[in-house]
Amino acid sequence: MKKCSHSAHHTLTEINITPLLDLAFVLLVIFIITTTPVVNDLDLSLPKATRHEKDPPRKANYITVEASGRTFLNKQQVEGQALLEALIGLRLADPDLSVIIRGDGKAKYRQIRSVVDLCQQANVVQVELATEAADPR
Repeated sequence: MKKCSHSAHHTLTEINITPLLDLAFVLLVIFIITTTPVVNDLDLSLPKATRHEKDPPRKANYITVEASGRTFLNKQQVEGQALLEALIGLRLADPDLSVIIRGDGKAKYRQIRSVVDLCQQANVVQVELATEAADPR
Protein backbone atom coordinates (compact mmCIF):
# COMPACT_ATOMS: atom_id res chain seq x y z
CA MET A 1 0.00 0.00 0.00
CA LYS A 2 1.17 3.45 -0.85
CA LYS A 3 0.91 6.10 1.81
CA CYS A 4 0.54 9.05 -0.59
CA SER A 5 -0.35 9.19 -4.18
CA HIS A 6 2.00 10.33 -6.91
CA SER A 7 -0.02 13.49 -7.74
CA ALA A 8 -0.04 14.73 -4.13
CA HIS A 9 3.69 14.16 -3.79
CA HIS A 10 4.36 15.95 -7.08
CA THR A 11 2.60 19.19 -6.01
CA LEU A 12 4.57 19.43 -2.75
CA THR A 13 7.93 19.42 -4.50
CA GLU A 14 7.18 22.29 -6.92
CA ILE A 15 8.23 25.84 -6.00
CA ASN A 16 5.58 28.51 -6.44
CA ILE A 17 7.39 31.46 -8.07
CA THR A 18 4.33 33.71 -8.46
CA PRO A 19 5.11 35.82 -5.33
CA LEU A 20 8.72 36.14 -6.47
CA LEU A 21 7.62 37.44 -9.87
CA ASP A 22 5.23 39.89 -8.22
CA LEU A 23 8.08 41.20 -6.08
CA ALA A 24 10.39 41.49 -9.09
CA PHE A 25 7.77 43.49 -11.05
CA VAL A 26 7.14 45.83 -8.11
CA LEU A 27 10.87 46.47 -7.74
CA LEU A 28 11.19 47.06 -11.48
CA VAL A 29 8.37 49.62 -11.41
CA ILE A 30 9.95 51.39 -8.42
CA PHE A 31 13.33 51.61 -10.15
CA ILE A 32 11.73 52.93 -13.35
CA ILE A 33 9.81 55.63 -11.48
CA THR A 34 12.69 56.79 -9.27
CA THR A 35 15.31 56.93 -12.01
CA THR A 36 15.77 60.50 -13.22
CA PRO A 37 15.58 60.92 -16.96
CA VAL A 38 18.43 62.54 -18.85
CA VAL A 39 17.38 66.07 -19.86
CA ASN A 40 20.68 67.30 -21.23
CA ASP A 41 20.18 65.64 -24.59
CA LEU A 42 19.55 68.94 -26.44
CA ASP A 43 22.11 71.69 -26.96
CA LEU A 44 20.66 74.87 -25.55
CA SER A 45 22.15 78.23 -24.84
CA LEU A 46 20.71 79.12 -21.45
CA PRO A 47 20.46 82.78 -20.38
CA LYS A 48 22.96 84.09 -17.85
CA ALA A 49 21.63 85.19 -14.48
CA THR A 50 22.83 88.33 -12.77
CA ARG A 51 24.45 87.93 -9.40
CA HIS A 52 22.51 89.36 -6.50
CA GLU A 53 24.74 90.66 -3.78
CA LYS A 54 23.79 89.46 -0.32
CA ASP A 55 22.53 91.97 2.18
CA PRO A 56 25.11 92.69 4.84
CA PRO A 57 24.39 90.98 8.15
CA ARG A 58 22.62 93.07 10.73
CA LYS A 59 24.71 94.54 13.46
CA ALA A 60 23.44 93.78 16.92
CA ASN A 61 23.31 96.67 19.36
CA TYR A 62 24.41 95.82 22.89
CA ILE A 63 23.21 97.51 26.05
CA THR A 64 25.47 96.59 28.96
CA VAL A 65 24.40 97.10 32.58
CA GLU A 66 27.21 96.83 35.11
CA ALA A 67 26.77 95.80 38.73
CA SER A 68 27.41 99.39 39.78
CA GLY A 69 24.45 100.55 37.66
CA ARG A 70 26.39 102.19 34.81
CA THR A 71 24.76 101.65 31.42
CA PHE A 72 26.58 101.40 28.08
CA LEU A 73 25.15 101.40 24.55
CA ASN A 74 27.63 99.83 22.12
CA LYS A 75 30.53 100.50 24.56
CA GLN A 76 29.57 104.17 25.07
CA GLN A 77 28.30 105.15 28.49
CA VAL A 78 24.76 106.58 28.46
CA GLU A 79 22.20 107.21 31.17
CA GLY A 80 18.37 107.31 31.26
CA GLN A 81 17.00 109.88 28.79
CA ALA A 82 20.17 109.83 26.66
CA LEU A 83 19.74 106.07 26.23
CA LEU A 84 16.12 106.57 25.15
CA GLU A 85 17.10 109.22 22.59
CA ALA A 86 19.94 107.06 21.26
CA LEU A 87 17.57 104.07 20.90
CA ILE A 88 15.01 106.21 19.06
CA GLY A 89 17.73 107.46 16.71
CA LEU A 90 18.93 103.91 16.02
CA ARG A 91 15.37 102.69 15.43
CA LEU A 92 14.67 105.52 12.98
CA ALA A 93 17.81 104.56 11.07
CA ASP A 94 16.90 100.84 11.15
CA PRO A 95 13.21 99.92 11.69
CA ASP A 96 14.21 96.29 12.44
CA LEU A 97 16.56 97.31 15.23
CA SER A 98 17.88 94.43 17.32
CA VAL A 99 19.03 95.04 20.90
CA ILE A 100 20.78 92.57 23.19
CA ILE A 101 20.80 93.47 26.88
CA ARG A 102 23.84 92.19 28.77
CA GLY A 103 23.37 92.55 32.49
CA ASP A 104 25.96 91.72 35.12
CA GLY A 105 24.94 88.83 37.38
CA LYS A 106 25.17 91.12 40.39
CA ALA A 107 23.19 93.97 38.80
CA LYS A 108 19.87 94.76 40.41
CA TYR A 109 16.76 93.60 38.63
CA ARG A 110 15.21 97.08 38.54
CA GLN A 111 18.20 98.33 36.50
CA ILE A 112 17.62 95.67 33.86
CA ARG A 113 13.88 96.30 33.97
CA SER A 114 14.39 100.04 33.41
CA VAL A 115 16.49 99.31 30.32
CA VAL A 116 13.76 97.00 28.99
CA ASP A 117 11.20 99.76 29.66
CA LEU A 118 13.32 102.26 27.71
CA CYS A 119 13.46 99.80 24.80
CA GLN A 120 9.67 99.56 24.85
CA GLN A 121 9.31 103.35 24.95
CA ALA A 122 11.59 103.57 21.90
CA ASN A 123 9.41 100.94 20.12
CA VAL A 124 12.28 98.47 19.80
CA VAL A 125 10.60 95.13 19.18
CA GLN A 126 13.57 92.77 19.02
CA VAL A 127 15.00 92.78 22.54
CA GLU A 128 16.99 89.82 23.86
CA LEU A 129 18.66 89.11 27.19
CA ALA A 130 22.17 87.68 27.02
CA THR A 131 22.95 84.76 29.35
CA GLU A 132 25.72 82.24 29.84
CA ALA A 133 25.35 78.50 30.14
CA ALA A 134 25.29 77.18 33.69
CA ASP A 135 28.03 74.86 34.93
CA PRO A 136 26.91 71.23 34.51
CA ARG A 137 27.14 69.35 37.79
